[in-house]
Formats: sequence, C-alpha cells, structure tokens
Amino acid sequence: QVQLVESGGGSVQAGGSLRLSCTASGSAYCTVSMSWYRQLPGKEREFVSVIYRRGGGTTYADSVKGRFTISQDNAKNTVYLQMNSLKPEDTAMYYCKMYSCAATTYWGRGTQVTVSS
Repeated sequence: QVQLVESGGGSVQAGGSLRLSCTASGSAYCTVSMSWYRQLPGKEREFVSVIYRRGGGTTYADSVKGRFTISQDNAKNTVYLQMNSLKPEDTAMYYCKMYSCAATTYWGRGTQVTVSS
C-alpha cells in the first residue's frame, strides 16, 4: 500500500507564493507519474499539473501555465508544486495523485490553499 502526504498549504494574499509538497511512502512501488489536482466544495476535482517519473516531462492546466511549476526529487519520493502569482481563483483543496506501474491510482488527503484578494 502507498501513502501520499501533502503539505505546504496555507493562506496567502493575491500575488503571493506557496510551495506544496507530496511525499510517497509504503511498500515497494513503481511510479509512472505524479500529479496535482484541486477541488472546490461541490465542484469536480480538476487537473493542475503532472510530472512523469522517467524523463521528467510535465504538463500544466492552461489556468496555471507560467505561474505554477511542478518538480520532483526521486531520491526523496517527493513531488513539489511551486505556485507563484497566486490568484483568489486558485483557492481550493489541493490533492496529490500517484499513478503506478501497476495501473493503480493513489490519492493523498489534500492540503488547503486559500488566496485572499
């Protein structure tokens, strides 16, 4: 079983920055990709960014391109989301997702990001 733990959320004013972290632990696993999603109450979870374990390729949602940067430290089994120029509409619960080589998806419990205007 794999556990994902997110951290780094908080409250910040518009224009500010936060860095989210997601660390994976548990029994032996093989990772294809790590992603960040976000969700507002009553809304569907939406894709933010993904990074692929091999090669480090990345993709971003249009709404965060140029402001957010995803990165990984494979030695620490950790993925980061650097969020700059934050806007009130970035306010959400942010979730980390792992897609494994066994085609299994794991989710963390989330970390709250609140951006005030």
